[in-house]
Amino acid sequence: MDVSDESLARAAADGDRQAFALLVERVYDRVYGYAVKLSGSRTEAEDLAQDLCAALPTKLQSFRGEAKLTTWLYRITVNAARDRFRRAATRARAADGWGDWELARQAEMAETAERVDWLMQAMSGLAVDLRETLALVLDGVTHKEAAQILEVSEGTVSWRVSEAKKKLKAMQEAEA
Repeated sequence: MDVSDESLARAAADGDRQAFALLVERVYDRVYGYAVKLSGSRTEAEDLAQDLCAALPTKLQSFRGEAKLTTWLYRITVNAARDRFRRAATRARAADGWGDWELARQAEMAETAERVDWLMQAMSGLAVDLRETLALVLDGVTHKEAAQILEVSEGTVSWRVSEAKKKLKAMQEAEA
């Protein structure tokens, strides 16, 4: 007995799993072939056809039988392809500029790392008292707290920081 696609669609819409399986078996190659032509990509077409078949049980509820099932499926495929292309274009527009931003961020991070490396290297050339003081201040310790930690006056901490800055600047200028 030869059952029409439309009869299978109505049975599948009513929950008949065998009818649905047979219907998908009958129409999958057509949907896939049309999707290849629409997208120009076998991979994209495969994704589109699979998404369409996964949504088919719900979509069959709206099949009224006014047109042939294949006509209705082509319409659904066109709509799904358009939605997919629209989403891809939206993602592409949203991503546009992020590549530049990420490159700038990476460059800034590399520059910061380079400066930190230079500072660590240069600090090793400072006298121990200047290095200890500067290291505390760079870690966010206030001059008052650094004075307590190092058991010196707050004025001495300020002087050491100033001296360390002068020496570091001189090292940087000598390298340039």
